[in-house]
Amino acid sequence: MSLYGMMRTGVSGMNAQANRLSTVSDNIANSSTTGYKTASTEFSSLLMPQTNGSYNSGSVETEVRYSISQQGSLTYTTSDTDLAINGDGYFIVQDSSGQSFLTRAGSFTTDSDGNLVNAGGYTLMGYSYGDDEPSVVANGFAGLEAVNIGATDMQANASTDATFSANLDAGEEIVDSGDAPASGYSGSTDDVDYSHKSSLTVYDSLGNEVILDIYFTKTDDNTWEVAVFNKADADADSGSFPYANGPLSTEDLTFDPDTGALVDGSTSTITLPADFATNNPEALNIDLSGMTQLGYDFSVTEAEVNGNGASVVTGVEIGADGTISAKYDNGDTTPLYQLALGTVTSPDQMDVISGNVYRPNTESGDLQIGFAGQTAFGDIISGALEDSNVDLASELTTMISSQRSYTANSKVFQAGSDLLETLVNLAR
Repeated sequence: MSLYGMMRTGVSGMNAQANRLSTVSDNIANSSTTGYKTASTEFSSLLMPQTNGSYNSGSVETEVRYSISQQGSLTYTTSDTDLAINGDGYFIVQDSSGQSFLTRAGSFTTDSDGNLVNAGGYTLMGYSYGDDEPSVVANGFAGLEAVNIGATDMQANASTDATFSANLDAGEEIVDSGDAPASGYSGSTDDVDYSHKSSLTVYDSLGNEVILDIYFTKTDDNTWEVAVFNKADADADSGSFPYANGPLSTEDLTFDPDTGALVDGSTSTITLPADFATNNPEALNIDLSGMTQLGYDFSVTEAEVNGNGASVVTGVEIGADGTISAKYDNGDTTPLYQLALGTVTSPDQMDVISGNVYRPNTESGDLQIGFAGQTAFGDIISGALEDSNVDLASELTTMISSQRSYTANSKVFQAGSDLLETLVNLAR
């Protein structure tokens, strides 16, 4: 063994311990950083070829590893846009250049443009609801866009779909079709005969309420006429007939005499034309598939419509599945985005980038994207943050151990230096 080799081994030991102390210092400094994952230094030996009767000292190598897959504890906050993941998965974020990354740092706030941005300056990404419920691009970032909650000003949404279900009394007497509302709407109240009446409130494109009067008339055994009128056309004194205009839609419902349910082939949806209200560019479909005809009093079991009146946005609501909805002062909610989560086969192998974000690589495995609550992903918790997974007691213990190991390696170097000085003095 050469003296220089011994000294180089001592130096490699000091460098290794210095690397270990560097990860300890990073961990301690980031012990309060949201979503930070502990770094650790692993050692491996590097041996030199040996000869008989002589030992050649090698050195020690280090590799830094991150416990990215280890979840930290959750701290609850008062901000709805603070997000944490309880389980597997990572938020998908994007930097200013358009590159996408994964992160567990969910301390999001709105920037000047209304985008949700975390403390590292990365923008949260999700799928826009648009006209349909979003679907996932399972193996890439295509289709994702910045989550923007700043453009949710006062708005109104026209009703396009409704569901109305009720039981029609099977014991009602048959009404002559000529006296039913569809035919006698222009006559007086005494001239029109019907079995049951109900009303449904919907919204036009400006958020105005439109009341629909719905009449059910038994015109034959197991056959009912359904006629829908605009309440605005009703007589001001009677509140019903005569109507200034005819029915918006008229259909016949046919029921099974044995079960009381609609028979196959019977009308189950009625459609009101796009101009059923003054300010309405879209048609309205009313689902009647839940109607029944049983020997019981008329009773409405379901009446739901989409759309909403003009209302001011008061905040956002984020569900466990990652759906971000605007909350209005009238109590309505409108879905805006659904957050996507990403994961890889070996998260601990991902590249670590400044700002608590991670980049998948060949060693970490292929990227998989999905929604919270699905098989490979945990739930999203609004109003919570994931703490760093740093254990301060463990880090302080490691620091003491590394300090002593560094000192011991320096003694090896010092001993080699003393021996080398003795050897040099022999030549004097």
